[in-house]
Amino acid sequence: MERLCGPELPFWVANQTLHTDSPDLPECFQLSVLSWLPCVYLWLACPPYIFYVQRNNMGYIMMSVLNRVKTVFALLLWIVCWADLFGTFHELHQGDTRPPIYFLTPLVVGITMLLATFLIQFERLRGVQSSGILFIFWFLSVLCAIVPFRSKILQAKSEIPDKLRFITFYIYFSLVVSQLILCCFSEKPPLFSNVDTDPNPCPQSTAGFLSTMTFWWFTSMAIKGYKNPLEAKDLWSLNKRDSSEEVVPKLLREWDLEQIKAHSGKDRSTQALYSKPPPAGESNHVGGENSPEEVEVLLSKKRTPKKPSFLRSLIKAFGPYFLIGSAFKLLQDLITFVNPQLLSLLISFTKQKEAPTWWGYALAFLMFFTAFLQTLILHQHFQYCFVTGMRLRTAIIGAIYRKSLIITNAAKRTSTVGEIVNLMSVDAQRFMDLTTFLNMLWSAPLQIILALYFLWQNLGPSVLAGVAVMILLIPLNAAIAVRTRAYQVEQMQYKDARIKLMNEILNGIKVLKLYAWENSFKEKVLEIRQKELNVLRKTAYLGALSTMAWTSAPFLVRDTHTASILSLLYTIYHVCIRKDNSVIFLR
Repeated sequence: MERLCGPELPFWVANQTLHTDSPDLPECFQLSVLSWLPCVYLWLACPPYIFYVQRNNMGYIMMSVLNRVKTVFALLLWIVCWADLFGTFHELHQGDTRPPIYFLTPLVVGITMLLATFLIQFERLRGVQSSGILFIFWFLSVLCAIVPFRSKILQAKSEIPDKLRFITFYIYFSLVVSQLILCCFSEKPPLFSNVDTDPNPCPQSTAGFLSTMTFWWFTSMAIKGYKNPLEAKDLWSLNKRDSSEEVVPKLLREWDLEQIKAHSGKDRSTQALYSKPPPAGESNHVGGENSPEEVEVLLSKKRTPKKPSFLRSLIKAFGPYFLIGSAFKLLQDLITFVNPQLLSLLISFTKQKEAPTWWGYALAFLMFFTAFLQTLILHQHFQYCFVTGMRLRTAIIGAIYRKSLIITNAAKRTSTVGEIVNLMSVDAQRFMDLTTFLNMLWSAPLQIILALYFLWQNLGPSVLAGVAVMILLIPLNAAIAVRTRAYQVEQMQYKDARIKLMNEILNGIKVLKLYAWENSFKEKVLEIRQKELNVLRKTAYLGALSTMAWTSAPFLVRDTHTASILSLLYTIYHVCIRKDNSVIFLR
């Protein structure tokens, strides 16, 4: 950084920044890190965001007053940056040489403002009503400009050394704050959108980025439900992207592609067998082709081709949307461990009597901000998981229902009505429940590793005692899970039998009434139902045992740590023997 800022502008001065009651960042740090940070974010986030918006074109939005104002302000920001750059060139022409940072920073920021202007119009042409990328960019720009804002006010108390940059900065700051405020409002829906024709549209589809992150769009429904009991007419219409009209064909397209790939692979392998050349000297067939008898033998020996995977179709159809929720979960897991570190720094601050007071305020604010950010991100993760689960359930039920309408008579003999109903009601619901906890497959090990790392720094080897308790609980929960799965299979068998029997009763209800067989069939249904209830009772007992084990695990780990520390103190007490007012260490 010395090449960019020169020797007269230091990059970091600890006495000026940390160890003082009136902290301030050096000018080189302000011109480099604080100015470049929002620009680096926007350039890194822009390519994947443009690719995502290009693939999810939602229509065309007419240029509104809000969009015009955003575009004009972005162009003004570009002009301000270039005015700063031309001012530096003018000073160079006058003989006042400036460090390269005065040339580089206005150039980088100016080009970034052009990129922001392009994104404003690109989002309008692709039907994006509110931009989260640009909101975060303007928020970072305002956040990074607060420090120079304060520094220039402190400089203005004595004398303004550089009036041009003083004026251009405050124009820049005013425009950036205005852009942040404008980003809180969303554009009108795209042309020919369903929102224009829907009498009661869901406000989520037109909510801005800030409203989406804070769920502010739901406030009107909460207030209405608080005042009066909600009725069916009070509920909003379902978003079109979540309806079966959109979700089911999306899954069926991926399933058709999966079937085509499986059949094409099978056809290619068969064609290769027919055209396989015989060994040298054994060419008995015309053109070197294998006979049908040889092909039959080779096909019988060849490995069975892979069947089309329904799971792969689900992943292709709904996986990208679910990965957004996984990214939120990763971010939330990392932020979870920031607060304990801040708390450790706050405790250390209370022990330092000579530390500046603003340290404590800064740490307290950071703890509040990280907790607030963690809450926002966690609920966005759950929102994406629940929506993905709802779409999975809708698509699976729709696919099974369509298949049941065209099923052959031979297939009807192997699949009963009870099994089909269970597939749509129970198994589809299992997929919906799974999405909420699917990220725990990688999130739980990550949290355990990070927790052990930070605990090892504070407790040392005694943390292994708590790890041992957690490891000992794994076989118990594994046995409970295996047994629960067996009970669920048994329960599904009873449910299939019950639904099949009820279907037969309803189909032959006239015969039952004619021969007065109601009580006998009623006893059969109740007998199956009682077996089903017994299995449900056993499953509930196992679930309670598993919940008790995992709920008591933190207390067992904590008590084990306490026991380890007490054991260590007890050992030290016996190792250190006080005798004749002296301490003898036993070796």
